Amino acid sequence: MLKRHRIQFPKPESSDLNQDEAFFYLQGSGGQRKIRFHDYDEIYQVQGLYEQVFYDRLKCTSPVKVATILESAVGQSQDNFTELRALDLGAGNGMMGEELKKHGISRLIGVDIIPEAYEATVRDRPGLYDAYYVEDFTKLDEVKKEDIASWQCDCMVTVASLGFGDIPTKAFIEAFNIIKAEGWIAFNIKESFFDISDESGFSKMIRELIFSKYLDVYHIERYRHRLSIEGEPLYYFAIAGRKNADVPSEFLESKGIMA
Repeated sequence: MLKRHRIQFPKPESSDLNQDEAFFYLQGSGGQRKIRFHDYDEIYQVQGLYEQVFYDRLKCTSPVKVATILESAVGQSQDNFTELRALDLGAGNGMMGEELKKHGISRLIGVDIIPEAYEATVRDRPGLYDAYYVEDFTKLDEVKKEDIASWQCDCMVTVASLGFGDIPTKAFIEAFNIIKAEGWIAFNIKESFFDISDESGFSKMIRELIFSKYLDVYHIERYRHRLSIEGEPLYYFAIAGRKNADVPSEFLESKGIMA
């Protein structure tokens, strides 16, 4: 049984913040500590805090949704879901990996940029991943790239990490290109990133990728990702499809997207 923590969300008049600016207070013996939702390094150091904030209090459904639509997409082919070797990009403390294992996935490789994510996974879900790399995919050297590629992953998932700078465009494409051709891709994005008025590099990259020859979309679904701290639903899109080929840097440059 995980320890229950005393957490407090800010008052409504002070909580009208962008999703990536939201925060909460953690009450402890040393007093009150303010922690931003995206301060993952701090959150992961406190056992059970991530689960309590995002899953118990804010009712996050994304790992379940993305795993379900991935299985649905694979079911439209001759491939066997239980034979997939998945690269979990932005793996965090293993919530998505744990869901994939429930669905029977064969191999699981975790990747995150912060060591606290790896340490939390080893602490809370030992043995979940066949390998876990703490790497910056925007600066991946050839030796490490070959090491990760040697797992021959034919699936990539990334959940609740895209579009806020947690996983830059270049890191997403790097991971996409490590996956074998005809491999499977599943991820989720905030619904506003589909809005053509969003000119951010990540938003443009996702829109261009979905309509490109490099990815065939099998399943796309709007769903409630979680609640805001005010109790309002936050909607995301979950997307699953099949990779056709690596994305060359020239493609991004031609679309005016900075990698």
